[in-house]
Amino acid sequence: MARKKTETDGPIIIKKYANRRLYNTDTSSYVTLDHLAELVKEDRDFVVVDAKSGDEITRSVLAQIIFDKESKDSGSENMLPVSFLKQLISLYGEGMQQFVPNYLQASLETFMANQQKIQEQFSQPEPMKMFEEMTKQNMAMMQEGMKFFAGNMNKQPQKAAAPEEESKPQEKAEHDPQSEQISALQSQLAALQDQISKLGQ
Repeated sequence: MARKKTETDGPIIIKKYANRRLYNTDTSSYVTLDHLAELVKEDRDFVVVDAKSGDEITRSVLAQIIFDKESKDSGSENMLPVSFLKQLISLYGEGMQQFVPNYLQASLETFMANQQKIQEQFSQPEPMKMFEEMTKQNMAMMQEGMKFFAGNMNKQPQKAAAPEEESKPQEKAEHDPQSEQISALQSQLAALQDQISKLGQ
């Protein structure tokens, strides 16, 4: 039987070889992505490294686990709607990497903390009330995060005008993709809050 790792031992090291095989250095055995998924469910910490280069590739391997589960023929286990995936993809390269990861992590942590309550709520006459309250909390948290993010953008130092340009009339504000992205997210928030209000009626 494999020795269970303690917190003081540090994370389990998983090596990935060129043939895509995964090797658990703690148990000295080859494992599969399903085994790694079980480690995640057991809250066992592990790190995946490329056996040749030594580079850490944990993120890409975890993403592969999600991809495999979402690609199964049966849609009963799918958790990522197509619309969500499209919205997430659209945020890449838009300067949202400072905000979106923290928001998604905080939202999921809130969901996990209330998982038992959610399961209990499904047995109640009005199960949507729990989701309505959680969604409101997430929307409030996202709004606060967006205000903070937008505030930091506005505080960014602006370039000083050259002496010969000081007397020129102020030119029209430049196109700012990040500000437009934030405005779009705020509009989506308003629409979501309207839908939430209708659910409670």
